Amino acid sequence: ISICRDLPNIEVITFSVNGISDLEPLNQCQNLSELYLRKNNIASLNELFYLKNLPRLRVLWLSENPCCGSDPHRYRMTVLRNLPSLQKLDNQAVTEEELSQALIDGEEITAPPARRSVENGCPESTESSAAESTTETESELLNFSLEETNKIREELGMKPVPRDKFSSFSPGETDCNRKKRNNVLNAILLLMKELDAEGLEIIQQTVGRRLQAFRKKELQEE
Repeated sequence: ISICRDLPNIEVITFSVNGISDLEPLNQCQNLSELYLRKNNIASLNELFYLKNLPRLRVLWLSENPCCGSDPHRYRMTVLRNLPSLQKLDNQAVTEEELSQALIDGEEITAPPARRSVENGCPESTESSAAESTTETESELLNFSLEETNKIREELGMKPVPRDKFSSFSPGETDCNRKKRNNVLNAILLLMKELDAEGLEIIQQTVGRRLQAFRKKELQEE
């Protein structure tokens, strides 16, 4: 997610199921309108502090993070009190009545969360992360990541990735490596939206050379 510091004009970010815990890199994305962060490691609603000054944010998907807690009403009211410009939260439309109620039931967030020792990415081995890894099935992870990736590809005018190609990871690849691979793929696709024709031509040439090198290596191994 740190790559977002270099993308001030990005409008849509999809980083669901990626072990993200810190939203500070997003506070410079002034054009951000849609943010998808389902099933990450966001522990505190104080992370919303970094989203409060994003004037165009209209869609937020934050469900299934630790910060949601056991009280869905308090969670939703707190999010809406701090982000009253949202039109949709967790795939559910925001109503005027909710925004008014949020001023009463929601908690005002005035400071960022305390810094944590675990960096974004795959966290250290803990009981909580171990429990999450057992409940998160591989099929669900791949299905959601595929949906997110194809949404970005559609915005770029690219064909969707077939499931059989998207999920063709090596048997020994860990969940952590899969998440990192999907994260890198999504980041590259998002960055492509920032490039002009000259930049895209450079990318095309570089990818062509890389593919030739991979094919040459495969032939040598055979």
